[in-house]
Amino acid sequence: MRAIRGAITVDKNTREDILEASSELLKKIIELNKLEKEELISILFTATRDLDAVYPAVAAREMGLDRVPLLCFQEMDVKGSLARCIRVLVFIDKKSPLEEVKHVYLREAVSLRPDLYINNEKERRE
Repeated sequence: MRAIRGAITVDKNTREDILEASSELLKKIIELNKLEKEELISILFTATRDLDAVYPAVAAREMGLDRVPLLCFQEMDVKGSLARCIRVLVFIDKKSPLEEVKHVYLREAVSLRPDLYINNEKERRE
């Protein structure tokens, strides 16, 4: 079993923005890690307190991941933290070496882990 981290930011606290961003993040994680639906064990989402228009997990359901257990949490309200941010932790049934797991940080969330963003960009170019 492995876990894949990811994060993305949204412009506005709207249903459309939250679902679009959540879907973009999940699709990129699935694409970069070459995952099949059957390899997804569960997905945990967190959202900052300024995002409450819809659960990010709704995007996973709309993508057809209706058999994957999903759970949403609210982030701790840490002073100075990144605003309007959705984070995800995807548990997978795959035994890839840890260094081959592609964690995904998009939009302003790149600032959370620029080291991983650089690796993802390098992978996309190859």
